[in-house]
Amino acid sequence: MSAEMSSSLKKTEATGNLFKSAMSRHAKKILAALKKIYPDAGCSLSFRSPLELLVATILSAQCTDVQVNKVTPKLFRQFRSAEDYAAVPLEQLEEAIRTTGFFHNKAKNIQNACRKIISTFGGQVPDTMESLVSLPGVGRKTANVVLSNGFGRNEGFVVDTHVFRLSHRLGLSEGNTPEKVEQELMVLFPQTDWGYLSHALILHGRQFCKARKPLCGGCPLTKVCPKGGVDNTLDPE
Repeated sequence: MSAEMSSSLKKTEATGNLFKSAMSRHAKKILAALKKIYPDAGCSLSFRSPLELLVATILSAQCTDVQVNKVTPKLFRQFRSAEDYAAVPLEQLEEAIRTTGFFHNKAKNIQNACRKIISTFGGQVPDTMESLVSLPGVGRKTANVVLSNGFGRNEGFVVDTHVFRLSHRLGLSEGNTPEKVEQELMVLFPQTDWGYLSHALILHGRQFCKARKPLCGGCPLTKVCPKGGVDNTLDPE
């Protein structure tokens, strides 16, 4: 290797280290600000067990948590175990969750997931990423929700439409898929904060950093937000 090439590589490495250091400082500022603004951020779905959380999370696809929480009290009184969901006629389950939308697919996913929970996991919701994503209708986002909130384990970072959007607007990620954004956020933030941070970003997305008309004027993150990504093309849906 020539001296010129060696020098160029060292400069490139130094630039990369400076960028990583700057990103780390930026991430710490955002995390500190969010903890002041949303000290009690947590899961907005109502549940009492990992099974209830799994069902509620499946229902929350393309539906607000508020609407899911209107449906689940009666649903959870009627269905108390994986066996209950597995045995009910599909049409009855569909009717019970109709108002959450896409109820045909959701009912099938819930029932098939519960049947696998019975046949493979002894009737108990599994507590590992690999096992959860093996359930019908359960992807990485749903698995992360269940692991973090149902078992207190942060194996990944929940990236929904709000987290995806805010990660770009706050200058935390340039990933063009939820999976890439998740990997970048996992590098930037301590694992112990992954669960909290996803909830805080979701809250901020709902209250201020809305998809179509972000309320930048009253945003409490103004001092740490580069505002470089505010447009209507960032949501992955």
